[in-house]
Amino acid sequence: MTGPTRITGIDTHAHIFHPNAPMAEGRRYSPAYEAALADWFAHQDAHGLSHGVLIQPSFFGTDNSLIEAALTAFPDRLRGVAVIDPDIPDAELERLDSCGFVGARLNLVGRDIDDFGIALWQDFFGRLSKFRWQVEIQRSFDDLAEVVPVIAASGVTVMIDHFGLPQGGINPAIPAHRAFLDVLARTPSVWVKLSAPYRSAQTPEIAWQSFRLLREACGGTDRFVWGSDWPHTQHETATDYADQVARLHALVPDAAERDRILVANPAKLFRF
Repeated sequence: MTGPTRITGIDTHAHIFHPNAPMAEGRRYSPAYEAALADWFAHQDAHGLSHGVLIQPSFFGTDNSLIEAALTAFPDRLRGVAVIDPDIPDAELERLDSCGFVGARLNLVGRDIDDFGIALWQDFFGRLSKFRWQVEIQRSFDDLAEVVPVIAASGVTVMIDHFGLPQGGINPAIPAHRAFLDVLARTPSVWVKLSAPYRSAQTPEIAWQSFRLLREACGGTDRFVWGSDWPHTQHETATDYADQVARLHALVPDAAERDRILVANPAKLFRF
């Protein structure tokens, strides 16, 4: 009988979907192709990565069934981040947790910002914290200093997707950017995902400058993870898996630091 696979690298941000699956009303995007689990695994295998985290795409709403099926089939290799309503019963949270879900995603792009300080949301975040879940946030860097402290005050761990989406890179001369760097410096429960620089028009040079500022604010690399953002929805012709792995190596050339970002940090946070 074999034990768990040794962790050689964790891709913490990928999506699976099928164009014929039921999709949520009011979605901003509808894929016209399939992103198959086997294809993502093949990319991981080709680049020496052993584990991964599936993120619920916004166009499926709160129907997390595709990810749940994948987690059930590969409980050692996978974890999941779901989209759920804040009034979800504890029993359902417990069931999702037992399946391998470890977080809830708030895709706030193109939406009005809710008052996350009200009891409904604070209770939700507090319950997630008790399950050792994280909250993953996708929102423009300009707004993070307003949004994140209110959520983090609940005690829940917060993950910032895609470098924080700083369009054109992080500029400390912009008050909102400086304010969020200060939030990172004083809030150890806030993490950053180094993923999808193309979603904020960051060239390799700009992404390096952004990472330098983020790393300085965080006091090191203990709060960073990496994600491929496969299959790079709406950017499929501009990048691919190999390109994103290569960009990580260029961004973090030190092997020990890169190993921390690919293995130690995500293994702890995503409960592998």
